Amino acid sequence: MRMGMRRFTRLTNAFSKKAENHAHAIAIYFMHYHFVRIHQSLRVTPAMAAKVTDRLWEIGDMVKVLEAWEAPRDAQGSN
Repeated sequence: MRMGMRRFTRLTNAFSKKAENHAHAIAIYFMHYHFVRIHQSLRVTPAMAAKVTDRLWEIGDMVKVLEAWEAPRDAQGSN
């Protein structure tokens, strides 16, 4: 993970000022790693190998999951 994310390397400007932003960046990285990226040794994504999903995800699918997760939180905030 340290080699794949600039937030974990030294002497970089890609750091998070808030812990919440850092946690979100890590979540996006892991979601991409497990659902979008095809691994050379597996020849599929880890989520496909574990039978969590049966298809290769795209970035747009990650955005849809995020929007679905935020929708109930936005509805609670507007009340």
